[in-house]
Amino acid sequence: MANKNIRVAVDIGGTFTDLQVLDLDSGRTHDFKSPSTPHDPSEGLITALNGASAKFGFALADISMLLHGSTIATNAVLERKLPKGALLTTQGFTDVLEIGRHMRHNVYSLKAEARSLLIPRQRRFGIAERMRANGAVETPLDIDAVKRIGQRLAQDGVASVAISFLHAYRNPAHEQQAAEILSQIPGLAIATSHEVSPEIREFERVSTTVLNALLKPVISGYLERLTQRLAQAGVGAGLYLVQSNGGVALPDDAARLPVKLLLSGPAGGAMAMERLARENDLPNMVGIDMGGTSSDVSVVTGGQVNETGEGSIDGLPVRLPMIEIRTIGAGGGSIAQVVTEAMRVGPESAGSVPGPACYQRGGTRPTVTDANLLLGRIAPDAFLGGEMQLDQAAAEAAIKPLAGDLGLTPDHTARGIVDVANSSMASAVRLSLFEKGADPADYVLTPFGGAGGLHSCAIAEELDIDRILFPATASTLSAGGILTSDLRHDLSHSELFLLDGSARAPLDEIAGKLHAEASAMLDVDQVAPAQRRIKFSADCRYRGQAYEIVTPWPELDGPRLDCAPRVDAAAIAALKAAFHDLHLTRYAHNAPNEPVELVTLRATAIGLLGRAPETFGQDGDVLMDDGGVRVRPIHLRDGWQDTPVRDRATIGAAPITGPVLIEEAYSSLLIEAGWTIKAVGDGCLMATRARNTG
Repeated sequence: MANKNIRVAVDIGGTFTDLQVLDLDSGRTHDFKSPSTPHDPSEGLITALNGASAKFGFALADISMLLHGSTIATNAVLERKLPKGALLTTQGFTDVLEIGRHMRHNVYSLKAEARSLLIPRQRRFGIAERMRANGAVETPLDIDAVKRIGQRLAQDGVASVAISFLHAYRNPAHEQQAAEILSQIPGLAIATSHEVSPEIREFERVSTTVLNALLKPVISGYLERLTQRLAQAGVGAGLYLVQSNGGVALPDDAARLPVKLLLSGPAGGAMAMERLARENDLPNMVGIDMGGTSSDVSVVTGGQVNETGEGSIDGLPVRLPMIEIRTIGAGGGSIAQVVTEAMRVGPESAGSVPGPACYQRGGTRPTVTDANLLLGRIAPDAFLGGEMQLDQAAAEAAIKPLAGDLGLTPDHTARGIVDVANSSMASAVRLSLFEKGADPADYVLTPFGGAGGLHSCAIAEELDIDRILFPATASTLSAGGILTSDLRHDLSHSELFLLDGSARAPLDEIAGKLHAEASAMLDVDQVAPAQRRIKFSADCRYRGQAYEIVTPWPELDGPRLDCAPRVDAAAIAALKAAFHDLHLTRYAHNAPNEPVELVTLRATAIGLLGRAPETFGQDGDVLMDDGGVRVRPIHLRDGWQDTPVRDRATIGAAPITGPVLIEEAYSSLLIEAGWTIKAVGDGCLMATRARNTG
């Protein structure tokens, strides 16, 4: 058998490990799912690769590139499975993590909000040193103090240390000196703020650096296990890790900056959304990636996925460029329970092990998947393409105690579980759009993940959305988005000055410096000149404002693929005009006569990884005749009803009226009454509400 050229994208979730397999020679793609192994995700990855290899006829040695997204970093933070850490900071600033920002989510509460602290006060050390805001040294570093603290860290068994000194983004010399001293301690993971997040805002910079330090041993250990397993399995492919910004990084870079992996898996889904928007000429889309543990909401506006310069995880700020994603604990494995006489679904999840009760792996508590099974929306013998048999009796046994507490029948309780989950997801979508001043009615809902298709019509109706796009291979769409990722490095330089006539010289110098650093990173990655793209943007604000808007650098003379940006009076004027427009779009007002201040200049270095699939359509989608239509009772909004059930491959250009359940290998789509659905090309289906004749 001739060798093949296979590229594999993997998205390891809390419940399932998803693969998309691309044969680069033929352009054909395949998807595959298998249960995750939370105790060691690399074990489930190898199992999935072996399963896909056997099913699609390629050898593991044929894999030339492995693109890896996961929730490993996220789960480590959420579950607090982190090593013992310490913080070195400027004397007088050891309480920055506790002070945080004087902003409250509940403005009427009389109690202070609890602060999530990853490093206790006894392991936060203030060092005599001081840099001024312009980078000048005010107080030299107390080297002896650093040495004494290093001895204490070694004695206390500290595994990670974060170093974040005041204004180190302007002059990192003291951080570099301290890191050099502490590097003599064997096995100590060190993170410095000038490498992790070299930007203004002390609290966010310290928080990001602490997260990076604590994640270093977690990710390094995982990568060691993964590379060993891959070598033992005969996989010699180049390994790339997906970052929160939608790009990928080489293992050494990922191990050095693991905080960039926090939204690794969901970022793939957002990237897929952007491509779907382009392929289907739908500029405004909102996606719900409903997996086994959680649901992730991402938004595409004007054909572009929304990005942000700062996010958070479990209340912990992360100041890094990332795709804007809102995550809630509503997935197929989310557990339903009674709390203060009302039903709550999630955020606690049964995960892959023990999983929902119907998985027959030891789970006994009711979940969303158990509810959908009891309502007839999932066929017990067709789950995972028939590879996993579900136990309907076990699902009913799990739901009965909850039904007893609520005084309802098991059927109505199951429907309530689904309704509560739908409401949670609709609220997350609503918030994601309303905070940008967007109307949900102007967006197309795009559900994906294994469970998204069963809930989409109800969510759309609650949001007053009239169109739903069901992508091909929706269950593994995040992995499909990862297939389109490229190498990416984000660089930044914080320095405040007004965008006026005096800005040209400092801007030109900073831009040249960032371009040189970006080029050097792509040199290390061995990216050919023709495959390089370096883009620039600027964080701008009106003078006196506290926060900025990331504004793309204007390309007045066309795209500059691998060049420093044009910096002259015309470019600066165009940058200010773009900022005014963005401010008007986001906040419904602007002030064109007010001075504009630049806070941070950013560069994004991209290394293209070569040909990707033209569409997300799955190879082998052949239109079948209507012989595949069958009928079974399904619990809908009006109760039990004999409902047509069709295979996805039978859906053509002729509209089909709901209610109808559409089944495919790894997911099902429930089309409620009042909706019609038809194929629209590239394997996608479009559902439309009856009131919308367009």
